[in-house]
Amino acid sequence: MSLTARIAENLATVRKRIAVACGRANRDPTEVTMVAVTKYAEIEWIEALLTLGELELGENRPQQLAARAALFSDTVHWHLIGHLQRNKADLAVRHAALVHSVDSPRLLAAIEMEAASTGRMVRVLLEVNLSGEKQKHGFDKDELEATFDTLHGHPHVAIEGLMTMAAYADDPEAARPTFRELRTLRDRLQPRCPEGVELRRLSMGMSGDFEPAIEEGATLVRIGSALWEGLPAATS
Repeated sequence: MSLTARIAENLATVRKRIAVACGRANRDPTEVTMVAVTKYAEIEWIEALLTLGELELGENRPQQLAARAALFSDTVHWHLIGHLQRNKADLAVRHAALVHSVDSPRLLAAIEMEAASTGRMVRVLLEVNLSGEKQKHGFDKDELEATFDTLHGHPHVAIEGLMTMAAYADDPEAARPTFRELRTLRDRLQPRCPEGVELRRLSMGMSGDFEPAIEEGATLVRIGSALWEGLPAATS
């Protein structure tokens, strides 16, 4: 089987699983955007995915995102899904269509400063650490609720929703309470948003748990290993 055929088969399987999960939740599959995580993908794998019409790609590291954005056309929508340090904010501002991982007021301020200097409007999600794992980044839930009203004073930053990562577990259902908690948190925060601001995006769910995430309201799922299954050295 050719490389493109293998990726096409994996992609079709993921798309079917997304559609089935949406059916269980009485949702339209067009409400869910799949972000193909290319962290460990070879360049030819990405090229094959693009020939299949997939343009939403996600990178964990801003340096790699910038390097790969330079290799492909502007039609690709790059998502920064990994941790962003303030001193790398310029890379995210220049290259990311959506930053999923804003985890502090100081990072928001750094993004605003870089965006203002270039005249860009940067779309972001607020990352929330709901699993309580110390190795994960993100706002503490109580911290976010306490500071939320102060986060909207940045004219070059558009807050569009929330992101979280569930704790790893063999059973995807173990992640469901985390995803439900993010949706509930979004619903509590939405009435506090300034006029015109909608927290319509929920980034949650990866290859191992994206189906319960969709059933709990995910609008963005971050899929890596399920797309690259069966390819040599596929480790994402």
